[in-house]
Amino acid sequence: MSPDQRPQTAERLTRLARGSLAVLGRLPWSSNGTYLVRCTDGDDSELAVYKPADEERTLWDFPSGLWAREVAAFEVADALGWRIVPETVVREKAPLGKGSLQRFVDADFSEHFLSLIDDKSHHDALRRIAVFDLLCNNADRKSGHVIIANGPARHIYAIDHGLCFHREPKLRTVIWDFAGDPIPAALVSDVATFAADPASADERLGELLDDGERAALLHRAAALVAEPRYPAPSSEHRDWPWPLV
Repeated sequence: MSPDQRPQTAERLTRLARGSLAVLGRLPWSSNGTYLVRCTDGDDSELAVYKPADEERTLWDFPSGLWAREVAAFEVADALGWRIVPETVVREKAPLGKGSLQRFVDADFSEHFLSLIDDKSHHDALRRIAVFDLLCNNADRKSGHVIIANGPARHIYAIDHGLCFHREPKLRTVIWDFAGDPIPAALVSDVATFAADPASADERLGELLDDGERAALLHRAAALVAEPRYPAPSSEHRDWPWPLV
């Protein structure tokens, strides 16, 4: 993240954390309760996505607290300096109880990973997201979880990180296009810096992930630095999410 972007990020985080919330409606096609809300702080207002803890379905293969993993994903991306996850905070007081609140991105929703990959100008951003998913052990990187913002910058974001940070290897993703390629040195350097500062990781993630999950995250970071190459899908695991989009 460039220095000129940090004040904007800090301002948005403050607004999300303290702004008043008005629920506009439930977002369709979500397996858990997911709501579009308007967040207003003084004269400033913007849309956000609210995921209340009490509306999560119990999963047999994942611990509860998917909302906290959404926040943890932003914290990891921010620690890496990668502006790929929209600003996300914990909201203790919200219309339907405690949960995560993430800035809504005005995106071109006709686009997703499987269309974006055809344009090589997007490959650097997509390679970064693929590394992020390796690090966070993303168990559900669908094509539609990669979006491109409207506007001249056409910035690419990654969303929906509730199924991340499991202690066991669970990588399931549509992003296998870089399999076997070396991970770019700049991305490896960012991950190495993150891995070398466990105290910072504990401070950022201590209330979001348990001790074992944080240890597994740092272990994956160290392993990625030691062997900086994109993996290939394995016939022994369910490596593709369903549905793909």
